[in-house]
Amino acid sequence: MVIAVDFDGTIVEHRYPEIGREIPFAIDTLRTLQREGHRLILWSVREDKLLDDAIEFCRQRGLEFYAVNTNYPEEKTGHEHFSRKLKADVFIDDRNLGGLFDWGTIYRIIHYRIKVADLVDEALSERLEQAEEKRLEKKKKQSLWRKLFG
Repeated sequence: MVIAVDFDGTIVEHRYPEIGREIPFAIDTLRTLQREGHRLILWSVREDKLLDDAIEFCRQRGLEFYAVNTNYPEEKTGHEHFSRKLKADVFIDDRNLGGLFDWGTIYRIIHYRIKVADLVDEALSERLEQAEEKRLEKKKKQSLWRKLFG
């Protein structure tokens, strides 16, 4: 898969224009995904020296990207001062609907090709079941109370 990965708030904590601390397991997870054959694209609004700093931060930790803000390394940017849409199979960004999953969950979703919609449906079903169980338990207690004191 081609995976586009944001930097600030995703690989590191938000401290823009500074570089924040690495989010636990971000770099390790991305290196593992790379070893499994996925192509990683750094997808950031950073430009110029700030972008170079982000690339170097990752490089020093053993993470090299297939491309940066482009679909292919040899692609000319030519889109100065605005982002362009990338062609990727997956986008990992802290601005995702529902926020950023922890990196262990991100890895499992990609590795096992789990659909996030299925995870949401499963979680909602569990919550509904729990709510129904609580409702029935409350009704049972009220019924017992009425039998004893009603």
